[in-house]
Amino acid sequence: MLGLRLPEILIILVVVLLVFGAKKIPELGDALGKGIRAFKKASDKAFDQDDSGEKASSTHQDRQLPHGSATATPPSAATADKAEKKV
Repeated sequence: MLGLRLPEILIILVVVLLVFGAKKIPELGDALGKGIRAFKKASDKAFDQDDSGEKASSTHQDRQLPHGSATATPPSAATADKAEKKV
């Protein structure tokens, strides 16, 4: 467990007990458990949506680029668009 042995774990637990107090530790455990459950539920929901094909539309274009092309628009069209915007 991350190279921690029993003495190191006991020291960490004593420090946590001193910092938070005996009354706060169960509350912190509950909050941590709820957070982990909420995260797992949200991530499972996201994976389920991806599997069913209901994922949100992305900003990437779905069309294929021509072979050897690095951009979706030809360089001449891109420079023409920039020239029109300047005018």
